Amino acid sequence: MSTGQHDADAYGQELAGISHHQHEATAARFTVFQALAAAGIADDQADDIVSKLEAGAVAGAHTWISGSSAPHGSEPRFEDGWHAGVRDVASHLLRIADTTATAQRGRAASSALLAAHLQQMASPAPQEAPVEDPGSAPALDAADVLAVAERFPWALAAPGERHWPDGEFLDVALSAVRTEERQGYIERLEAFVEQHRARLEELLRAYGPGSRPASHGRYALIGQPETLVILERMEANPFGLRAQWEKELETVFLDDLEFAWGPRIRLSR
Repeated sequence: MSTGQHDADAYGQELAGISHHQHEATAARFTVFQALAAAGIADDQADDIVSKLEAGAVAGAHTWISGSSAPHGSEPRFEDGWHAGVRDVASHLLRIADTTATAQRGRAASSALLAAHLQQMASPAPQEAPVEDPGSAPALDAADVLAVAERFPWALAAPGERHWPDGEFLDVALSAVRTEERQGYIERLEAFVEQHRARLEELLRAYGPGSRPASHGRYALIGQPETLVILERMEANPFGLRAQWEKELETVFLDDLEFAWGPRIRLSR
């Protein structure tokens, strides 16, 4: 195995470990918000409590990094470079801690909405749902939707560079389209893309193929045509999208895309 391949495998394992901790943190945060709500803590206060806890965790990393030393016996120039790097990382961690303590708002409210949504999904229907009228809610044709997405070149990769030709991500995204939204969905998708043209271009530039984040193996959905549908659903029906996604797919892809896009309601991290 080459050194480059070994480094790539090691970094992949590191990313997998980080993704695991992020997923666990999301679940734990959700539980904490539920407990605080049950105790009668207001959303703003709950956001403040959790943000301070998370900022404290970052501050702990700052303390650990600041106390690290160059390997014993290192040359003076190496030690100087080591300490300069430590100072840069420590300063960055401090900025993260400051931001985390003050800027994480709205998550308790989002958690409450998600809890209500999940409870509604788990509750048995009071009566048998009426049979839908196929004429009033036509099924979406994935091929037709994909053809529309492919017309927008700033948000898709060339056919030979697509990762998932079987369309599993598109199928999951389309399953989050509500019955009342199916009629005219293609026009809805076109309007979404036109409205967010500049934002999509920036997303592709910052996280798409060839970008530095993409070179580390993350944000793989960015640059795929089906991503337009995922982003549209992330804005229009975030709870439904995540609920469907978690039934079928690994959440790391959705988490990465959500982080890069920055939706109205963030359900991860």
